[in-house]
Amino acid sequence: MPITRQQKEQMLEMLKEKINSSQLVVFANYQGLNVDAMTKLRRKMRESGSEIKVAKNTIAKLAAKELGLEEINPYLEGPTAFAFGFEDPVAPAKALNSFAKEYKQLEIKGGILEGRVVDAKKIAALADLPTREVLLAKVLGGMQAPMYGFAGALQGLLRNLVYVLDAVREKKAGEAAG
Repeated sequence: MPITRQQKEQMLEMLKEKINSSQLVVFANYQGLNVDAMTKLRRKMRESGSEIKVAKNTIAKLAAKELGLEEINPYLEGPTAFAFGFEDPVAPAKALNSFAKEYKQLEIKGGILEGRVVDAKKIAALADLPTREVLLAKVLGGMQAPMYGFAGALQGLLRNLVYVLDAVREKKAGEAAG
């Protein structure tokens, strides 16, 4: 059953809205994946906090034109799925990359990272980055390390002061006794 003009317009608006609200959009060729594999892919994307949609290339090219992203047109050949990362820009790249290792039919074509078109190599590099939580933990650890060092140094100074005061007390006690 053919898609009506109204459905095409709704798809166009949905695609533009999702591209605008995403930190990362990944284009992938899903040709050769069966329904079961696509269901697993959709589940994996949801688990990562991402979303995947399939759109007609003509509608995707129109959305790109309206958003000023015509440089994605070369990536829109053949069946194209769009993975959207709304909160974590690395999540859709990681999910698609790990899925592509299991299902060789899935091919990452490229994407849009915060308004800039990037190729498949950059998407793969993003997928190799640690997760957001790991990066935040490393930053926090880096911020805490100097504080722990400072606290240790202060503790050492206080300990030395106590030793000096104790020695002075013992010396005065020895002078008073003698």
